[in-house]
Amino acid sequence: MSLSCRPEHYGDVRVLVVEDQKVLADRIAEGLRDQGMAVDIAYDGGAAMEIAAFTAYDVIVLDRDLPRVHGDAVCAHLVAGPATARILMLTAAAAVDDRVDGLNLGADDYLAKPFAFAELVARIRSLARRSPSRPPVAFCGDLAVDLARRRVSRAGRPVTLTRKEFGVLEVLLTADGGVVSAEELLEKVWDEHADPFSNTVSVTVSRLRRKLGSPPPIQTVVGSGYRLLDAP
Repeated sequence: MSLSCRPEHYGDVRVLVVEDQKVLADRIAEGLRDQGMAVDIAYDGGAAMEIAAFTAYDVIVLDRDLPRVHGDAVCAHLVAGPATARILMLTAAAAVDDRVDGLNLGADDYLAKPFAFAELVARIRSLARRSPSRPPVAFCGDLAVDLARRRVSRAGRPVTLTRKEFGVLEVLLTADGGVVSAEELLEKVWDEHADPFSNTVSVTVSRLRRKLGSPPPIQTVVGSGYRLLDAP
């Protein structure tokens, strides 16, 4: 059985929310998780730089007025480093000069507080689609995954997936036929709050396999994880 998968990117959009107002940060994170995103939180600039140093994010939502390390310094640090995350700066200052300053630091977008949550979600998804690691469509055999429109089809037949099922399928595509452990799926599709001892991954993979139909494109590798196979 040959593999002809063309990998595209990891799972659902992974976001780091950097906001020192804990209630606001937690509400933003909860809302983004409801949108199917994997979200981590940092409550100050120093923590943000530490987390971003070892976790790859698609988008970093960065408040400008942060304790320990100011948001401007965090932005400059991230832009100068190897990370490819898009940066969306948040601030209570709505003056044009403030927006220009943030963009000159290397931020990709700017949103003034207070903001409509729907606009925040739309801007995050727009930035994630602009990431260099996220081409618009992924293929594997007769599977086609449209990342921009979040649509899946098999042999031309539309397949309706939940956000997490969609994310699992994308991670398996990225592996290009390699085995992906349940722990890796949990890390990439869910977030740091997911229970590592739950059967969430196996249940989601089972539903996904059933929806994709026969012959099953997802193979369970006992003791190791899962892999996506091309059509036989």
